Amino acid sequence: MATHTVTLIMGDGVGPELAAAARRCVDAALEKTEGAGDIEWKLCDAGVDVMESAGTPMPDETIKSVRETDATLKAPITTPIGKGFRSVNVLLRQTLDLYACLRPCKHYKGVRTRYEDVDLVVVRENVEDLYAGVEFEKGTDQVSELIETVNRLSTDKKVNTPAETTGISIKPISVQNTERIVRFAFDYARENGRKKVTYVHKANIMKYTDGLFKSVAEKVAADYPDIEGEERLVDNMCMQLVQKPELYDVIVLPNLYGDILSDLCAGLVGGLGVAPGANIGDNGAIFEATHGSAPKYKGQNKVNPTALILSGKLMLDYLHERAAAAALEKAVAGVIAAGESVTYDMKPDRDDPSAVGTSEMADAIIAAM
Repeated sequence: MATHTVTLIMGDGVGPELAAAARRCVDAALEKTEGAGDIEWKLCDAGVDVMESAGTPMPDETIKSVRETDATLKAPITTPIGKGFRSVNVLLRQTLDLYACLRPCKHYKGVRTRYEDVDLVVVRENVEDLYAGVEFEKGTDQVSELIETVNRLSTDKKVNTPAETTGISIKPISVQNTERIVRFAFDYARENGRKKVTYVHKANIMKYTDGLFKSVAEKVAADYPDIEGEERLVDNMCMQLVQKPELYDVIVLPNLYGDILSDLCAGLVGGLGVAPGANIGDNGAIFEATHGSAPKYKGQNKVNPTALILSGKLMLDYLHERAAAAALEKAVAGVIAAGESVTYDMKPDRDDPSAVGTSEMADAIIAAM
């Protein structure tokens, strides 16, 4: 039996409550599975709370632990909108080169949704595209220089707005990063019995960035004759997912499109409360719920722990503890289907007095294993 070392980032807002629930469920899955290993947890802090004492939302010792352990389970962390520190998630992805964002979107019986036959996996490129963060603020000398350069180099496409009122973002798409994310998607499909990979782009408009993504994806797809490969324009993909999501399996996208469509797919199966996520690179992986930190519910033992618990299931798969992962998912699905020991948001009436808290739902999942 293996002992796995796992960093547990407690997060802020409701993060610590969710982290405690997920940890107990993961430990129980291993304890109840014959031949499974165990986990040595390394508890670390990050987010707005530690920012006040450490001067950074991501202390060096936390990054060091993420680098050195076998995997990381991260509870939600608040990202200020329009001010404050940069997203901790983006920092970790780029610092540790966690180039693949994995977002399974699967319907579980008992979750309220318009769709039932949905079992998708979104694979999002994580380190380039517009999320590389190469931006220039309106009214700066850099914007003036960029506009002048673009207008000088381009014969038919001009920037016709003045630098004083124009912000600019740069969208890098590279052959190497495209190839590895598309290959990741096809490898994931092959290893998990998936039959099709759809690569998504807007190459009809952005011919040298999205066009590159499309052409590289087509070359990679040729290396996987056992997996069907197909392409879709991103706008058409949105329509297709709303109309007939059952036709799709694994979907791979550049960073921005992947961010948007992964939430769309989560909406198909009931929302972010049941949507796990992972950020994976060649030398590490971070598993996290895809929803926010809900600071207004902090300390109330109220928030649905399903997304982080299912992220723990993904982590167990990553650690090759597949039997324990399957047991954990089966228990989660059973508790949700029964509809009794679930949080308020999973009840038909959100004011249902029979709703349980975060910790009690974790208890029910543990008891179901």
